[in-house]
Order: sequence, then structure tokens, then C-alpha cells
Amino acid sequence: MEFLMDLFYKILGFFWGDLVTIPLPGGGSLGLSLLVILLIPTGIFCTIITRGLPIRLLPEMCRITVEKRTSSTENSASGLQTLIVSTATRVGMGNLAGVVAAVSVGGAGAVFWMWFSALLGAATSYVESVLAQLYKEKDPLYDGYRGGPAYYIHDFCTRKKRAAGKACRYSIIAVLFAISGLICWCGISQVISNSVAESFENAFHINPLYTTIALVLVSAVIVLRKNATVKVLDIIVPIMAVAYFIITIFIIIKNASLLPGVFSDIFQQAFGIKAIAGGGLGAVIMNGVKRGLFSNEAGSGSAPCAAAAADVDHPAKAGLLQALGVIIDTIIICSCTAFIMLLTPADLTEGLTGMDYLQTAMGYHLGGFGVVFIAVTLLMFCLSTFLGVLYYARSNVAYLFGDNWTSQTIYKVIALIMLFIGGLAAYYFVWDLSDLGIALMTVFNLIVLIPMSKEATACLKDYEKNVMLPRKQAKKAGK
Repeated sequence: MEFLMDLFYKILGFFWGDLVTIPLPGGGSLGLSLLVILLIPTGIFCTIITRGLPIRLLPEMCRITVEKRTSSTENSASGLQTLIVSTATRVGMGNLAGVVAAVSVGGAGAVFWMWFSALLGAATSYVESVLAQLYKEKDPLYDGYRGGPAYYIHDFCTRKKRAAGKACRYSIIAVLFAISGLICWCGISQVISNSVAESFENAFHINPLYTTIALVLVSAVIVLRKNATVKVLDIIVPIMAVAYFIITIFIIIKNASLLPGVFSDIFQQAFGIKAIAGGGLGAVIMNGVKRGLFSNEAGSGSAPCAAAAADVDHPAKAGLLQALGVIIDTIIICSCTAFIMLLTPADLTEGLTGMDYLQTAMGYHLGGFGVVFIAVTLLMFCLSTFLGVLYYARSNVAYLFGDNWTSQTIYKVIALIMLFIGGLAAYYFVWDLSDLGIALMTVFNLIVLIPMSKEATACLKDYEKNVMLPRKQAKKAGK
């Protein structure tokens, strides 16, 4: 057993540890993990082939969110609903504790590099989400559609095998992706309940057992019903995101005089000579990039599981909506957390880490209400994440075990059990297992993402030519 655990952590270190170390002036270094080495070039490639999509088509992304739905199936999800589902899973602990960790270690400059990673991640998310749309299937159990990386990986690999005169029912890479996703999402269940139980104990002095039981019961009522997940997330996600954003705007307005100094710190520390001379530039860049990439999940193959379910009249719309989801997650929600921290006097938070840092900052800005607000916000973020990952799991379970309610229900029950266990004790091995799961998902997804990217760019060109251009021409003619 000890040998297997050692092997497990060596594999985990291979994906998440510093695979390459680049020396920097001033005695510092820039450590690059395998996932950063894979995701950053992929993001740059996707940004180039989509011709700067995150900035160029941002107005179009926003326009699609308010577009009237034209659904062909009664129980199918609209593009906006799938954006809400993916936002539910992206907006979680990474936006709170993850940002705290990035700023604690990397300073204000890490915020700039989070923004940078979001722009790259948005283009990657567009490509993988369009591929999910192009290879989606009808869902006989939940109605509507299903799909994701397991499905487009399967199609890519089986096409190659058919060309070589071989036939197969499953693709090994697609199977490995689906299994990795299910492992990851079960692990996330434990992280969620543990975080909620701890925050409620700190804020309200509630026994973790009671918090956990309540969380599991509420979650069970939602996920064990056929189509309740999307309906609940339609309510929770907008409320939690808007409430967090409004509170942050209030704090920013209250401390408006400090804003020039905050922005100055962000940009100066992102490129500053001080960071280079002090050997800290590597920490600034990597903490910002890592937290940004792994908060918005672009490239991991999670969000495409929601994008495939979108009932839209053009595949590019699903991709544009998911690209917007990355921007919402990292540039808006993560920035909210960062500004709350950076507008707090440094002497009050010196030596603090994690949720203690954030709760102290909120306490400074809003008093006791701030501490309670963060606990309730964390509950909302975590509950929506749990519902979202189980929504993702549907398509992977179906790919592995076929269309039957037994396998779908068994996985949900296992996830609920993990949710209960996580609220009572921190099983760090399972947390690490979820980290390995998302690392494997990313690797398996990226294997086919670049070879299949031409299909996503062709789809974008068609959308711009046959949807956007005629609309602009009609608007001009109307004037």
C-alpha cells in the first residue's frame, strides 16, 4: 500500500509540480507544471486561430445571453441555462480561497496574470465547447441533448481506426477521460462539504454534523429528481453572482480613494523591477496564471459537458457563451475577491491565509455582516458547484454504462455519500485524487483539441458570415 501511495503522489507531482524551472534575474525562478506548459500554449493557439475572440467578440457574447430562446425540445436546456450550469461549477472555492492563495503568495501582481489567463482560457473554452456541440447526441433519459469530450474524443479516435480498417465500440482515451471526470467530481464533493461545514462552524458555531446533514438532504432532493438541477441553478447562480458583485462594488465605492493605488500595485507588481530584484517574479506570474486557469477550468473538458446540452440554432453560440463564462468567472468574480483583499490594510491580514484572510478582510469592510455574508456565499458557491458537476457527470456515466437510470442513480448516491463524509472529516487523499482527476481530464482533452480545432474555427467563420454579417447589414439597411 505504501508503494502505491508513493507512486500516486509521484504521478500527482508530475502533473502539478514544477516540471521545468526557469532561472530569473535576482535569484528567483519560474516553475512550470505540466498542465501550465500544456494549457498556456493551447490558449495562445486558440486565441490566434479565433483571431482574438475573447476581446473581438465580447459584445456578441453578451448579446447572445439576452437572445430570445428558440428551442426545438421541451426539456432541452437553452444556451443561457448551460452558461449558468458551467458558471455554477466554475464559481466555487477557486474564486474565494484560490484567489486568496494567489494574492497571498504572488501579491497584487498575481491579479493581472489571472486576467491574462482568462483571456487565453476563453478562446480554449470556445473551441472545446463548439466541438461538444458538433458531436452532441440526443439524451433519451433526460430529454434534450448530451455530449462532451468523451463523445468528440470517441469520434476522433474511431475515425482514425476506421481509416486504418479497424472497428471499435469504445475509444480508450474517451473512456479514460470519462473515468477521470467521475473520479474528479466525486473528490470535489468532499472538498465542497468540508469547506461549507468549516465556514458555518466559524461564522455561526453550528456543529459540522448538522450542516452536513442539511447540505446532503437539500442536494439529494434536487439531484435525485429528473430535471430539477437546471431549474435550481437558474435561481441560485444569478442571485449569488449578482449579490457578490454588488457587495464588492459597494466596498470599492466606499474605498474609491484607494483604487488608483490598488491598480498601480497590480500593474507594477505584475512586471515590476522590485519583483525581479527580489526573486519573486516567478511567484507573481505562476500564482496568477495557475489560479486563473484552474478556476475557470478552460481546457479541462468540464464545461463542454454543459455546452453539449445547449439547444441553440448555431454551434458557435454555445462556444461563445462558454467563453463568456470564463470571463465572468475569472475577470469578474475572482477580481471581486482580489479587490476585497487589496482594499484591506495589510497590517490587518499579515500572516493570515485561506478563508481566515478573506473573512478578516470582509469583517474590516462590513463588520460582522461580512463574516456571515462570506459563509453564506461559500454555501451558495459550493452547492451550485455540486449540482453542476453532477449535471456534467450525466453524459460521462451514459458513455461508460449506456442509457439506464440505474447507473445514473448509483453515481449520484456515491457523490452524496462523499458529500456527507467530506463534511465530517478532511480526507486529503480524496482531495488529491480529484486534483489528479482534473489533470488527467485536461491531458486527455488536449490530445484531440488542437487536431480538431479546425472544425471549431470553420464554425466560427460560418457564424460570422451567415449570422452576424446579415444582421449587421439588415441593421444598416433599417437605418
